[in-house]
Amino acid sequence: MLYPPMSKLLENVNSRYLMVNVIAHRARQLSIESEQFGEPLPEKPVTMAIQEIADGKLTASIKEKYLV
Repeated sequence: MLYPPMSKLLENVNSRYLMVNVIAHRARQLSIESEQFGEPLPEKPVTMAIQEIADGKLTASIKEKYLV
């Protein structure tokens, strides 16, 4: 079973495609920051990014202008 559940993640990011992009972007940021400061990460960057979405720290939505 996926934790956190997909339904909880979709509360903060309204599209699965957008969620994958947000997670990938944030994971890269975390990884780069970790290397720059020489600090090890407590978890994998992707796991940390997913948890940030689940906690509501990261949100994203598609502007209505682009919806067809």
